[in-house]
Amino acid sequence: MKEQIIISGRHLPHIDPHLELWHWPISVYLFLGGLSAGILFFAALFTLLGKENEYTGAVKRATVIVPFALAIGLLALLYDLTHIMYVWNLYITINLQSPMSWGAWILMLVTPLSLLWVAGYLKEYFPDWSWQTGNIKKLGQIVDWINIHRLKMAWMLIPSTLLLGIYTGILLSSFSARPLWNTAILGPLFLVSGLSTGAATIIWVSKNHVERKLFSKIDLSLILVELFLITHMIMSLYAGPEVQRQAADFLVGGQFVVAFFGFVVVLGLTIPAILEALELKGFYIPVIIPVTLVLTGGLVFRFVMVEAGQLTRYLY
Repeated sequence: MKEQIIISGRHLPHIDPHLELWHWPISVYLFLGGLSAGILFFAALFTLLGKENEYTGAVKRATVIVPFALAIGLLALLYDLTHIMYVWNLYITINLQSPMSWGAWILMLVTPLSLLWVAGYLKEYFPDWSWQTGNIKKLGQIVDWINIHRLKMAWMLIPSTLLLGIYTGILLSSFSARPLWNTAILGPLFLVSGLSTGAATIIWVSKNHVERKLFSKIDLSLILVELFLITHMIMSLYAGPEVQRQAADFLVGGQFVVAFFGFVVVLGLTIPAILEALELKGFYIPVIIPVTLVLTGGLVFRFVMVEAGQLTRYLY
């Protein structure tokens, strides 16, 4: 008979501090939130610069995607909730120490603003409608009112979209018990990734060559910053205690190495950066290729960080 002495039960599955409660809906929500923040930020920025008629892809086309993206993201979040009937409690209090409270209120602001932003361009989306007759005339008056206040909305969207983009990373980093998430770099990294996916989406929907070229430059710059932040994150993890070095191993040499380096770093960042640089040099690159790679890389990045982070833990 083999004798075994059990001194702790923490190595058993689903025993604290093991955590595996967040699944694909959270990753989808984080991706769509960052994407929406990126699109709306550029729309508001170019509106404030007075370029809304020059860069219609950013201001008028891509923004149509945002209300649907936010709706799908919120539905995914609600699907993941265990006690869905209590979600309203987030909106009867403000907890400045809770990233979830921040996120709930930021979404409460950004979501209706995204709807109003799109509604303000209904006359341009549907120029053949009879805007001076019947109930459509009343709708046209609402559209005119929205356009009168568009600059105010743009000023509100600049800080709120930046907060939305960075919150998606802070939400994870606030869980300091997870070594992989316990880094201040996650907030800026998720923000830059969201801006990059937003820029890529604008490239995809734009019909203007000048606008595509501008956003290719913007996206290329954002990709380089994102690669720098990822490198810095891994270096900081390896410079930390043993548990953080083990957490970094999940990405560098563990079970997530293919997803992280293959789909995120190489296919999602490096190759799109090379393709966009070649396009800026005058080579013909089908726009759908770098855009698809950037969007796929951004989505996989959220999946990897959410799943891998839950597997990392401190052992006491």
